[in-house]
Order: sequence, then structure tokens, then C-alpha cells
Amino acid sequence: MESFSGVDIPRVGFSPALESLPMATKPSTQPNATYGEASIRVLKGLEPVKQRPGMYTRTDNPLHIVQEVIDNAADEALAGFGKRIAVTLHTDGSISVEDDGRGIPFGLHPEEQVPVVEIVFTRLHAGGKFDKGSGGAYSFSGGLHGVGVSVTNALSTRLQVSVWRDKQVAQLAFSGGDVIEPLTVRPAGSGDRKNGTTARVWPDAKYFESADLPRSELMHVLRSKAVLMPGVTITLTIEKTGQKEPEVLTWLYKGGLRDYLTQNLNTEPVIPLFEGEQYASNSETENFAEGEGAAWCVAFTEEGAPMRESYVNLIPTVAGGMHESGLKDGLFNAVKGFIEMHALMPKGVKLMPDDVFSRANFVLSAKVLDPQFQGQTKERLNSRDALRLVATYVKPALELWLNQHVDYGKKLADLVIKQAQARQKAGQKVEKKKGSGVAVLPGKLTDCESRDLSLNEVFLVEGDSAGGSAKMGRNKETQAILPLRGKVLNAWEVERDRLFANNEIHDISVAIGVDPHGPLDTPDLSNLRYGKVCILSDADVDGSHIQVLLLTLFFRHFPKLIETGHIYIARPPLFRVDAPARGKKPAAKLYALDEGELTATLDKLRKEGCREGSWSISRFKGLGEMNAEQLWDTTLNPETRRLLPVAYGEPGFDRTEGAFHKLMGKGEAASRRDLMELHGDAVEIDI
Repeated sequence: MESFSGVDIPRVGFSPALESLPMATKPSTQPNATYGEASIRVLKGLEPVKQRPGMYTRTDNPLHIVQEVIDNAADEALAGFGKRIAVTLHTDGSISVEDDGRGIPFGLHPEEQVPVVEIVFTRLHAGGKFDKGSGGAYSFSGGLHGVGVSVTNALSTRLQVSVWRDKQVAQLAFSGGDVIEPLTVRPAGSGDRKNGTTARVWPDAKYFESADLPRSELMHVLRSKAVLMPGVTITLTIEKTGQKEPEVLTWLYKGGLRDYLTQNLNTEPVIPLFEGEQYASNSETENFAEGEGAAWCVAFTEEGAPMRESYVNLIPTVAGGMHESGLKDGLFNAVKGFIEMHALMPKGVKLMPDDVFSRANFVLSAKVLDPQFQGQTKERLNSRDALRLVATYVKPALELWLNQHVDYGKKLADLVIKQAQARQKAGQKVEKKKGSGVAVLPGKLTDCESRDLSLNEVFLVEGDSAGGSAKMGRNKETQAILPLRGKVLNAWEVERDRLFANNEIHDISVAIGVDPHGPLDTPDLSNLRYGKVCILSDADVDGSHIQVLLLTLFFRHFPKLIETGHIYIARPPLFRVDAPARGKKPAAKLYALDEGELTATLDKLRKEGCREGSWSISRFKGLGEMNAEQLWDTTLNPETRRLLPVAYGEPGFDRTEGAFHKLMGKGEAASRRDLMELHGDAVEIDI
């Protein structure tokens, strides 16, 4: 996502004038500025990591680059090799991670003719976790991109590796990603261990805001690994200057998720803990790969902040993702089915997913064959199949449990019904404030049924045809559709009292329930009808232009909606890929936001064994080409869509206003021309 003068907007298909807007400096007018073949620099090896470390890891402290090494050790245990992981914080500031897994191979790579252990630590996109099929080194792992430990290496002053494997001991060392002590191999002695890997890392402080490793977070990571790998012993040794005996912490959980959740609950659960574990087998028909599935433990509490943790292949997903959405979906449908079966729902109450999920404390551990994470830091799982995977196993398990324990089921039903009643009551209070004097809603607005501001959202849709698909595909309870005809008026230089002369702007204002205002005004937001106002346009240049026109309208005449976080941009895909069956995966429809994501999708299909050209690629000319089901799945469904909040960047409103004036002002043609001449060569134009 790019920042448009402080307002976050998607990069897809923007025109040169917008894509090339400089953020911090004025355009250079020096006549000696040259741009030619020699101006293009190709970054090699690990240079990209050193140039832009924030693209590959978190740079607030070195924890994440250490976690990459820990994750590799955990992947060995997850694959069934190794029962011990030992982490040591040394007094010189280095951190070592030791495991008793198989050991990284150190023979020559058959194609590269370089020791494999050297490739793993010095090459981006090199690793043992790409091959997820039968016979692969790792069927389930958090690693996918082959980026992790090479980033650790690039951002360290020193990294030394020792490997015990095949009755031999191999050692080598790096600095800043380069080999400084070449590989040496010797026979293992009687005092050497049989197998395993030890990596010792000295993080380079210049790449991080703080060189200190947050011990509490590190302990949380290690404790979580122990929880998710019953039977694996994990230790943290903290060496202390001036003391012979270090501090040693050990984690070994035999009770797994239940013990962990029980220890971390803030209050007593309403009913006993609901736990389960299920993985796909060859005989199943849900089209999941063998071994895919989840383990979970859920506690419902009446008060207090819920305790929630989720993992994918032992990687903590602190920002959640599709596996959490699958748990939410499974819990909701099971509880809803139980309430309907026993006729427990009071008249006039309608249950929503958050009524169930808001009181759920859980620990969720999913196993996904080929996880797709959001960014290298892997904080959120984006794999759409994970939603169906987890929901498929959670829903029937909870249905069975509730019907075997009807008394507990009724207690849970009482809890979620109270949540629904409280939500509806809050929505009715908002409705009373709206009272009389509200303008007649636009006839083309297809409104939603709910009056709960926290759930309601309106989509400003480009064109009647797209509006038709959106109307059919939406959730009628919480989603409203307002189709717009043509391109909205450029409202940058339109006086406020002349705004309503434009029908589209009039309809937008009346539909959302807020009058136009200025940045220093204090508008009445009590009549706001939707918590989210979402701009939904095509994923091409014309769609981007409409986004800019609507952003101009909101920034100029509805700035408080941006300040209070009510404006969003929906990102529909530009491509659909019809992929054939490959290995254990069935034929599927995959979606890509842009050319870059399309390339990544095709690379993934090749790695899964698809023959070149066996897939078909469709480019959506517009939203109107999508049927209702496709639009729901890719753009409207809160669990699978990509919705970007619009907010001011640094230093805030003033700089944003200046950029808008340069781009949208009628008298600024010369400034825009200079901007395009200066930066036009750097723009990829979507034609």
C-alpha cells in the first residue's frame, strides 16, 4: 500500500501524476540531473535486505530475526525430528539457538555446486520448505519464502553455524551476510552429539531502533512453542556478567492447549472448556491435503478482555487471519444451530457472529500445507482455504459437544443471546437520536437491515452493473450499496453551498447522514448511518481515478470522517486464475490484486507441479464482470476481503492539503506537468 500525501490508498493502476508524488522533498529543477542506463542499479545477494530491512523484518528490535532461527528449529520438531530446543542469551549480546534435529545438509547443492548450508544462509528464496508434496523435507512448516535466516544473516555482524550430521561436524561463519570463515568439515568425535544444528547470532545494532532483545516477548514465543509441541523441551538460558551460574528457564507442557489457556484466563469460564483436534486423512472428501487441520481450545467468559492466541505451523499470527475467521465461523454456526434446534431465541433477536465470538477466549493451532502470510513477518494468515479448513472441523465438533451437554449448551446460549440483545439495544439508541428531520434517502440506495453503527457499512460502487452484482452478493443485514453513475465531480474548488447541485454528492451526503463541513468545524456525527464508508471501484486506472475523486470529496468536505476512521477503500482483484488439480489440491479459482500478485500466484502453481499453461487467466475489465458470488468472496466478505482504512500520514493534514491542491487544483497544471516530467520514467502505467 502506498501513501498518497498522507492518505493511505492502494497502488494498483494509479496514473503517473499520482504514483510519482514525492513525499518529503520538492521536485528538483537542477539542469545537471541525469537519468540514463547507468542510473539503474541492480541489488544482488542480500543487498536488498540491508537497503530496506523493514520490508523483510520488524526493525524495532532484533527479536524477529532471532525468531526466524527459532522457527527453523521448531519446524524440525514439527516434522517429527528432535525433542529439544535450547536458546541462550550470551553476555556479549549474541543469541544461540540449538536443536537436535536432522542438521542442515552441508554437501554441495547439485545445481549450484555450493554447500547447501551456505546457500540457506546467504541466498534469498532458498530453502527446504518449498516442496510441500509427498517426500518433501517439510510437509508442514511456517517457512515458505526461503527468506527467513538469510535476513537474519544479512542484519548480523556475525553469524556462526555448527551442524552435526552423518557422523561429521561442519562449521562456517558469516558477517553481514558474507562468508568470512569458509565451511570446514571434520569427523565427529566421541564427545560430539549425533545430529542437530546450532546457530549463534550477533545482531547488527545499526539496523534496529533498539539493540535490546525484549525478554518477555522472547519468553512468550518460547513458551508458546512448548505449548504447541507437547513433549518437546524448550529452555532459555540467560548468562549474567559476573555470575558463574546462568538463569535457566524450562518449558515442557504435557497438557498442551488446555493447560496453557487455563493458566492465562482472567476469569472463570461460563461452561467447561471446549477443545478438539482433527486433521485430514487420505480417505476424507473435503479436498484438504493429508495432515491439514487444527487443534483448538475455547473458553467462553462473561466479562474481561478475552485471551486469544493463534498459530499456523507453530508460527504465532498476532494479527489473526483466515484460520481465526474459520474458528469464528465454526463456533457461530454451531451455536446458532443449537439455539434454533432448541427454540431458545427470543422473538425479535437476530444472532450475529460477533455475539458468539466476542466472549470466546481461545488458543488455535492450525496446520496448513502451503501457508500464505501477509508479509515476511508472518503476522497474519491470508490463505483463504484455511477458513473452510478450520470451520469444517470446529462446527461439527462443537455441535456434537453441545448436544451431549445440553445444560452447558443452554448456558452458552443465554450468554450469546444477552450479547445480541445488548448490541441491538445500543443500535436502537442510535436510531432514536436520528429522530425527525432526516432527509429522504436516495432511491438508488439499497440499505441494510441493521441499525448497529459498529456493524453497518455502505459501499460506494462504480456503475449500475457493478451495483447490481453487489446488491445480490452482499450481506443484507449489515451491508448497503449506493451505485454512482460516472465519475464524481472534482470537488476540490467547489464551494460548500454549491455541493448539492451535484446529484451524486447530494446522495452520498444524505446516505451517510453527515453534512459537508470543514477541518475546523465540529459536525454532528450522531446521524452517521454507517461505521464504514467503503469506496469500491474497478481495479484499473479508471477505478483509481474514481477513488481519488471520492477521496478528494471526503478530504475537502467531510474531513472528520477520515479523522474518526470511517473511510475505507475496498480492493477487488484484477485477475482470476483457474488452476487445475495439482497433487493433493483440487482445481480452484484463485484471485490476484495486480500483476505482482499474479506473478506470485503463477510461481506458486509451478512449485505445486502445475504444467506451464495448464491454467487460464481472466482479467476483470470491471466489477460488473463479476457475479454476485465472486464479488462476495473477493471484496465484500469481511473474512476474506481486503479493506484499507484511509488515514493521514506524517506530518498530517497540512502536507496532505498541499498535495491535494497540486493534484486537483484547476490552476496547478504547470506543477503537475513538472511532476510528471521529473518522475514519469519511474511509473508503471496500466494501459
